[in-house]
Amino acid sequence: MNRLSIASTARALFGLLALSATTTFAAPGEHPDIDLRVKACTGCHGAEGRAAADGYYPRIAGKPAGYLYNQLVNFRDGRRQYPLMSGLLQTLTDDYLQEIARHFSALDLPYPPPVRSTQKASVLAHGERLVREGDPARDLPACASCHGSALTGVAPALPGLLGLPHDYLAAQLAGWKSGIRHAHAPDCMAEVARKLNAEDIQSVAHWLSSQPVSQGGKPAAVLEKPLPIRCGGVTEAAR
Repeated sequence: MNRLSIASTARALFGLLALSATTTFAAPGEHPDIDLRVKACTGCHGAEGRAAADGYYPRIAGKPAGYLYNQLVNFRDGRRQYPLMSGLLQTLTDDYLQEIARHFSALDLPYPPPVRSTQKASVLAHGERLVREGDPARDLPACASCHGSALTGVAPALPGLLGLPHDYLAAQLAGWKSGIRHAHAPDCMAEVARKLNAEDIQSVAHWLSSQPVSQGGKPAAVLEKPLPIRCGGVTEAAR
């Protein structure tokens, strides 16, 4: 294990201890103060959920509340695999997770400028084409057709794709493709990711991570068009 991995694990373990302490000493039906409760989250996801510097813990501040809640439930219930997250959440109720999701969703914090890509123009062009247009020949919908034309997500349950590091984006797409990551059925992202090859995944991740965040990163209120594919965990309000 390298020094960076050790540091990340130590932060997560500290967060696990902090959350365990707050839940242990809370009276039945009583939640501790929200700032204390989310220390476990910010231990890995960075101050106020702005993202960690190592490229694997994503920004959670300002994400749609429905999306954040779905991910917390997915970790707790085993659809997403990461032992530290599962350990943090396994005893928490739906109401508790909704409060945490609403807290981070309400944060309105600026995004840092993107890291300039060193990839070839052809790699970035391929990624942009898949994001903006998809690939009809492979029945592959554009990322923008679900995540919004500004790529900042759609309330209440579709996340933005900008302001995320390359390593995180590539790892999540690969996880869906390999079957490591799952979402509520029907799992639309798994269906999409299975149609991507390694070059596609890298190109999309490189292009997205190199783009500035538009409209302050705020998700759109409604979809511009109906979703091109059925997606579990997306409420009727977002369809």
